[in-house]
Amino acid sequence: MDSDTLEQLVDIPYPQHPHCATVLVLDTSASMKGSKIAELNEGLKILADELVHDDLAAKRIDLAIITFGRSVEVIQPFTGIIQFEPPELEAGGYTPMGAAILEAASLIEKRKAEYRETGVDYYRPWIFLITDGQPTDMSRGDTRWQEVTGVIHSGEADRKFLFWALGVDQANMSILRELSPPNRTPLQLREAQWSEMFLWLSRSLAKISDSRIGEQINLENPTGPDGWGVVPL
Repeated sequence: MDSDTLEQLVDIPYPQHPHCATVLVLDTSASMKGSKIAELNEGLKILADELVHDDLAAKRIDLAIITFGRSVEVIQPFTGIIQFEPPELEAGGYTPMGAAILEAASLIEKRKAEYRETGVDYYRPWIFLITDGQPTDMSRGDTRWQEVTGVIHSGEADRKFLFWALGVDQANMSILRELSPPNRTPLQLREAQWSEMFLWLSRSLAKISDSRIGEQINLENPTGPDGWGVVPL
């Protein structure tokens, strides 16, 4: 089977390159209305524009978007950056964060299976969560909570993916800290630093795409003097 047929079969562009599956898990609950959802939409455009102009990232980064608000929705299945069109997100509903995280982990496992079936090498995938609240579909210690934290922590430990949690505005950072793997503290967005955060994300993904699989790379420190994030106390 030639590479063109492979692309048509599972929609993996540039199958001769290694790929990095990246899932953005985005809070679109009612509390995101106004400037936050506007900043989020603008940030997705920045991310797409930066990556599409990076030759390797444009070929190697596969992006998917899951939103959680009125429901959990895969509004963008995995696609290459060149084919990616930033959606216009709207805010409303509650915060079913737990279900969204489980959907992201499932989506990544399916994508990795597609890579393996088509002989595509891949980097360790990313899950990048952005929220301004706390989950409404689980509470500390309940069955869903245990399932979600188990998926995140074992996924990190088994090198299935990297999990990043970003809290904005009134996000419950203690919840995000418990959800996050022990080796990666959740970050809180400095006020009005949305653009800087999405630029950091694009540069980080570009750096991955310019590395060898399994290579240790140093990302820019998001909590430095000029960084976009702070570590919550």
